Amino acid sequence: MLTKDDDGSNPLADGIPMRLVLFALCPLLSAFPADPPNMFLGTQAIGGRYQFTQDEPLLESAKLIAELGAGIMKFSISKQASFGQTKVNVRGSNPGLQTLAEIAAKEPTHRAVLDMPFTHFFIWAYPFTTHGSAGTFKPAERDLEYREMFDLTAHLLRTYTGSGKKFYLGHWEGDWHLRPHFDPKQPFPEHFGDNFIAWLKVRQQAIDDAKRDTPHQNVEVWHYTEANLVEPFLKGGQCLANDILPQVDVDFVSYSCYDSLQRGIRDDLHAALDHLESKLKPKPGIPGKRVFIGEYGFPARRYPPEVTNRKSIETMIAAVEWGCPFVLYWELYDNEGTPEKPGGFWLIDEKNEKQPIWHTHQHYFEWAKKHLADVQQRTG
Repeated sequence: MLTKDDDGSNPLADGIPMRLVLFALCPLLSAFPADPPNMFLGTQAIGGRYQFTQDEPLLESAKLIAELGAGIMKFSISKQASFGQTKVNVRGSNPGLQTLAEIAAKEPTHRAVLDMPFTHFFIWAYPFTTHGSAGTFKPAERDLEYREMFDLTAHLLRTYTGSGKKFYLGHWEGDWHLRPHFDPKQPFPEHFGDNFIAWLKVRQQAIDDAKRDTPHQNVEVWHYTEANLVEPFLKGGQCLANDILPQVDVDFVSYSCYDSLQRGIRDDLHAALDHLESKLKPKPGIPGKRVFIGEYGFPARRYPPEVTNRKSIETMIAAVEWGCPFVLYWELYDNEGTPEKPGGFWLIDEKNEKQPIWHTHQHYFEWAKKHLADVQQRTG
């Protein structure tokens, strides 16, 4: 099994198998010259509890993710995440911005990040005019949810037409939306499953209608739901994968996959991904696999940096081998714990020290860009 490029360089510090990298990258050279290929790996900036510059937190994170070399940016727009004092996108507030579309179009930090040359954006989108809890979604909120999702989608299509950008609008871990008691052994509260299904259907319909009604070219907006309890329910039991996915028509599924990383990563992850894919309704218009890794990570509170790096590489390889279109590391800055007792989900720690897993991503992106440029020069 090859682990090096023709020039002897490793695409990852510890040597990701070259056949997997080539398998992943080569089919994604786009038919659109303005549409760069997807490089699969990435990270995210949601609720980081520290920063090191005078930039607004979201912009600081986006600049670092761009410096890393990633083509993917993931963040959240919601009442809780957008404005405030700590663990937010923007430290101040702007009461004049009341909807998702207004924030994306008019709030300077969010607009600056969306304008950056990332190729794929993942956004936890929670409308400002509804109460934001999918499990208790009410019929009276349907039109409000629909309108905000429709308007955000239309704004993204109009603003970024011709750019090659792809936007994925989704939400945080759905199994916890369905179980606000955070106990996998307890059932969904009454009506939560039906409410969640209704919520996803409204969001999908809004995005589909906006795509139908808004003239655009070479830009995409897709809708995804996120599962986070899969491995314990492969043989049955109440969870998003078993009870919700077969009832909805979502474009993609994100898997926050910590439950599949506790034993044999490759086998457990593949089994869970197969299970999720089997529950999806078919969508002939979307080629390839439609389940991706929305979160994975190995926190410093449990693992030394080199173990985090090694296990992360194992996860990357397993996910790319299965066919995941994206594999997103949680995350740039730690969002858990305190300075005295950090959670340690980070590429950069609270001392501003870049961890081995940062450098692994950076080495991969440097290699991938060079490899693609060489292939394009040789073959056109």
